[in-house]
Amino acid sequence: MIPAEFDYVAPSTVEEAVRTLSSAGEDAKVLAGGQSLLPVLRMRLADPALVVDLGKVAEMRGIREEGDDLVIGAMTSHHDVLRDDLVSEHAGLIALTTRTVADPQVRHRGTFGGSITHADPAGDLLAPVLAMDAEMVVAGPSGRRNIAAREFFVDYFTTSLEPDEVLVEVRVPKHTGWSAHYEKFNRVAQAWSVVGVATTVLVEGGKVARARVGLTNMGATPIRAEGVEQALLGAAPTEEAIRQAAARATEGTSAGSDANADVEYREHLAEVLTKRALTTASS
Repeated sequence: MIPAEFDYVAPSTVEEAVRTLSSAGEDAKVLAGGQSLLPVLRMRLADPALVVDLGKVAEMRGIREEGDDLVIGAMTSHHDVLRDDLVSEHAGLIALTTRTVADPQVRHRGTFGGSITHADPAGDLLAPVLAMDAEMVVAGPSGRRNIAAREFFVDYFTTSLEPDEVLVEVRVPKHTGWSAHYEKFNRVAQAWSVVGVATTVLVEGGKVARARVGLTNMGATPIRAEGVEQALLGAAPTEEAIRQAAARATEGTSAGSDANADVEYREHLAEVLTKRALTTASS
């Protein structure tokens, strides 16, 4: 199908983008890499009066260190995230998860921030961002503010961003020395996750000193598997300890049924994939 007619603006700064969105109100859509928005426009599931393309905003690209944080620009492509040495060293879980996003063509065009703000609960990057306690830096008419990942994802395809705000960058606490793994179950190659588990673990002296576990597509938003994390703390990462911890994977989840899986199957997958992810990350 052909999208409905809309106006198009390509600002060159964050401030210009915010002013444009403020003037347009709720009739505008933000275009990042376009891998999610363009199909929606073609199917006329969205009918914006204005599309604001952030492709020319250079300050929203790139990856840098700032103290104990790794800062990833919202317009940084998945491909660039994958190739960056800082991400590999300090945020291994994000590097591993990004490798599973769609296919090489999409990873060259799709953006880190675009995937996050799209807020699809089946999207791969939401769970690791939540698990790693990232903060979203957003810009609006009143300036910039930080939003914790726990508060950023509100519902299906819904975030706490205001209509006149843009995600500028994501601040990820460094997890240097942590092991990580992302376990994803999908029906066909390069498809959305039926269920995914993002895990990063710090083992010291043969015991789990810290553990972070995020679940993909087990509710309307990504879910932190805190029961699993608590069960692992202070334990040696043995097969039995991991099995007992993984048994708590469905605590606090609200999985739905669709053409890919019913609730019971998703809950089964969550436990199995959590066990696999923890075993790989802890080995």
